[in-house]
Amino acid sequence: MSADLVARTLTASTLPELPDPVEEVHRALSHPIGAAPLDKIVAPGERVVIVTSDITRYTGSEVYLPILVEQLNQCGVPDEEIAVIIALGIHRKQTQTEHRKILGPLYGRITVCDHECDDPEQLVTLGKTSSGLPVQINRRVVEADRVIVTGTIGLHYFAGFGGGRKSLVPGVASRETCMATHFAIFNPPEQGGRNPKACTANLDDNPVHRAILEAAQMVKPDFILNTVLTADKQIARVFCGELELAHLAGCDLAKELYTSELDQPVDLAIVSCGGHPKDINFIQAHKALDYGVHAVKPGGTVILLAACPDGFGNPTFFDWFNYEDLDVFEKALRSRYEINGQTAWSTLSKARAWRVILVSELTREQTEKMGMEKAATLDEALQMAYNQLPENPETVVIPDGGTILPIISQRKR
Repeated sequence: MSADLVARTLTASTLPELPDPVEEVHRALSHPIGAAPLDKIVAPGERVVIVTSDITRYTGSEVYLPILVEQLNQCGVPDEEIAVIIALGIHRKQTQTEHRKILGPLYGRITVCDHECDDPEQLVTLGKTSSGLPVQINRRVVEADRVIVTGTIGLHYFAGFGGGRKSLVPGVASRETCMATHFAIFNPPEQGGRNPKACTANLDDNPVHRAILEAAQMVKPDFILNTVLTADKQIARVFCGELELAHLAGCDLAKELYTSELDQPVDLAIVSCGGHPKDINFIQAHKALDYGVHAVKPGGTVILLAACPDGFGNPTFFDWFNYEDLDVFEKALRSRYEINGQTAWSTLSKARAWRVILVSELTREQTEKMGMEKAATLDEALQMAYNQLPENPETVVIPDGGTILPIISQRKR
């Protein structure tokens, strides 16, 4: 079968004019939301920890971290009393090159440490949330005099939005805390399935967001700095201030920029994750799949372009696909919850509801085990797709699928 590829391209919205990034960071620091400026918070000689994201999430850290440190120096805090903690969550440690990229000109000047979620000596128990979730946090963070949380605000497929509280939980939390907060994605066992409020671009009554926020608030962070980026990773705006209020303000802009409306679902979506690091591994690439299927009719086709040079992203992820029945899979996940297992369950659920053709460095065996079909190239994937699609299928192309959420008009709230 042949077809003319006539497609609408879904892209992020843009602002009329982008600010100078350095000036924008200074502006946001001078006008914090719901908090005092840093010079009213930080006292001379205090120990300050700055939490920032790992390499899987570009944030603009090489721009804002030097400015933050400059302001802390002006507050009387010397370099040796400042440490940057990389919020790995349960991700792998960073390389020296990755540390250099994250810190920019600060590398070699400011202490930088990777969070370790499995080392009890590096963790402090803060207690339990109102729902009984255990909260264990990085010791350096807890024992600092001041904690500044940084990151970027984008869409998140079950916490609603990234950034803000997520830099602390799961960013610098124990594995147990990470698992417990993320488990809130599920309905009670008697009901089964995923809570519909735990979804992309939604914070209202989102049980995962509530769990993460309450746990993060137990750390009592003093200040946050979050960027909202354009699709090509330029700083659109910076939001500073109190953990929840500054984050909510950033989420409003992120939703405006990162959602794209369609009149009706299509037959075929061609989805690229948006390049490195959004397709560094399949766990990261899954976000583009989760967003992309919103554009497609049930039973339609998604072509996912995701290189995945680091493979799956976690050694336990692929093992979960030994559960081929989704109901059995869910029961197993409830009995021994893992975040990676939840991502695997979500992947298989989508692969059963839509036809997914994956173009990646993963093998055919690995791809098919996850419920998807492997293609070596986009051309091959298109030929495979056309074999089961109507003539001249309604098609969308999403070049930055790890950023854009398609919304069908009649479903938009």
